[in-house]
Amino acid sequence: MKCIPRKLTRHLVAAMLVAGLGQSALAQSDYPNRPVKLIVGFSPGGAADTTARTVSEALGRELGQPIVIENKPGAGSSIAADYVTKADPDGYTILIASPSAISVNPAINPKLRYKGSDLLPITKITSSPLVLAVNPDLGVKSVEELVALAKKDPGALNFASSGMGSAPHLGGALFQDVANIKMQHVPFKGGAPAIQSVVAGDTQVTIGTPPSVMPQANAGNLKALLVTKENGSRLFPDLPSASSVGLPAFDLDFWYGFFVPLGTPDAVVQKIFDATQKAMQDQKVIDGLAASGTEVSVSASQEDFKNYLVRNEKFWVELVKSAGVTAP
Repeated sequence: MKCIPRKLTRHLVAAMLVAGLGQSALAQSDYPNRPVKLIVGFSPGGAADTTARTVSEALGRELGQPIVIENKPGAGSSIAADYVTKADPDGYTILIASPSAISVNPAINPKLRYKGSDLLPITKITSSPLVLAVNPDLGVKSVEELVALAKKDPGALNFASSGMGSAPHLGGALFQDVANIKMQHVPFKGGAPAIQSVVAGDTQVTIGTPPSVMPQANAGNLKALLVTKENGSRLFPDLPSASSVGLPAFDLDFWYGFFVPLGTPDAVVQKIFDATQKAMQDQKVIDGLAASGTEVSVSASQEDFKNYLVRNEKFWVELVKSAGVTAP
């Protein structure tokens, strides 16, 4: 067998590299040419799932391909986040995530197989406060009455959350801290089962996301007592603010954003960013989110979202430490 001359070998290698780069560039320019998966870290029916489904049709229209919602609940959305960090960095797997997956879970559980920095931020999409609510049969009509009941029998009340390290979990921890009370935390694998447990009376209290809480409150199945904003929220003008009940430090803002695996090409990331910007301007999306108590809140740029995450992480990590929240 004849040896290939060294000079010819170099030419062949160069040609192969150019061909590979050409195919990569073509794949990026052709993105997307098949359905895109949107990974949700909680069960169907919760806030993350509701937000994803509200946005998915408009986002799919802007990208030119269907958006397929895939729920991967568990571990406060860590399972979903870990799954996306290991997905192919081609833009066909997008994570809708909250502070839980990006900042909180890595802070409370060093044994996780991923860090928030293992995901590439694209843009923030929504913002909303949490809502403190109770089972109507508890007989509590106000935050003041709830605090008095909790102090009368410390630890007797159970509060439900969508999982360890979730915003509702930390909301409950913050509420106990500022109100100087003690409740038992009962984690679930998503907002929907957590809320259902309060509706059923298996637990009595939740500090849940508006898409999970407000439909049940409006139906009379829950009693909403407060919105977790110091000066109230225009989304819930009839709910008391944190300051009005003497708990101004009970100020908690919750967001969702889009993330992809590290290594996703810049051109693909830009396409997702641009499509999301347009999708979130859709009036159907705006109205659908508002109906569940969520506002559209998109980042000015990918860099803007990255800078926001740095500032926001400090808030959540400090809350984790001050509340003494740890992984099970």
